[in-house]
Amino acid sequence: MTVAESDPGWSPSPQRDRSRTITAGLLATPANARGLAVETACLATHLALYPAGALRRLTQRDEGYSLGGLAPLQRGLLVRSPDTATTPVLLVHGLVDNRSVFARLHRHLRRRGFRRVVPVQLPLRTTSVQDGARVLAEAVTRIAGPDGQVTIIAHSLGGLIARYYVQRMGGDRQVGTLITLASPHGGTRLAELVPRALPYPLLRQLRPDSPLIAELAEPAPDCHTRIFAVAAALDTVVRPGSAVVDHPDLDAVNLVVPGLGHHSLAFSGTVAHQVTAWLTGSTRNPTDTA
Repeated sequence: MTVAESDPGWSPSPQRDRSRTITAGLLATPANARGLAVETACLATHLALYPAGALRRLTQRDEGYSLGGLAPLQRGLLVRSPDTATTPVLLVHGLVDNRSVFARLHRHLRRRGFRRVVPVQLPLRTTSVQDGARVLAEAVTRIAGPDGQVTIIAHSLGGLIARYYVQRMGGDRQVGTLITLASPHGGTRLAELVPRALPYPLLRQLRPDSPLIAELAEPAPDCHTRIFAVAAALDTVVRPGSAVVDHPDLDAVNLVVPGLGHHSLAFSGTVAHQVTAWLTGSTRNPTDTA
């Protein structure tokens, strides 16, 4: 099911025009110019936080059902929906990244009463989506046990890795909800700018015509994970049309958020509120607030 779509004019272009096409129209309107400024500011914030995210691993104990010391907003979720409040929320970053991209979202979820918000660190040496999915599978077992339930929120490549895990490795048995932010479900044309001779199979997998993308298009009638795919209208890394999940067997909702780019999507307060609404079962129009 598609909630919103954008970028209807995007189409393949010759190799010599691809880099120019990727950034075409970004400054065409004042709104786009503002969005680019927001993206630049969020990217600068991300770069400032990156070293701390790379050096310090977050460990978080299971805080159970205790109401002691909780603010009213946190206590409310635990009282109304203890299962939701205590189900681990795993945050999965993208390529050559770390947990710093989730700095705002992590803080927001904790403030709203989610008791176990745990970043999953993908190794920098991850060479394929399948390798990343195996790391994620190990993290799910370590955090929730062999039969426990988790929620996954993933940015960029992390969303493709998480989708492969639930769709092709049986991860849907433990992942009730997967939310992807600017993830290349249809690949990314930036990968086509990388020479094919480069010995890095992960980048080849991100091409729109790769065997990995074709594998994810195969039937998946037994995958029961709910998927919410969020795209950024101004994203030049993963264009909005490539960030949607278009598969007849999957329970997927697609949403394009205007005025945001690849990094600002993950830092957006609007998106954080929408994510919370999905996880708590409430409704929200993601364009209501900035």
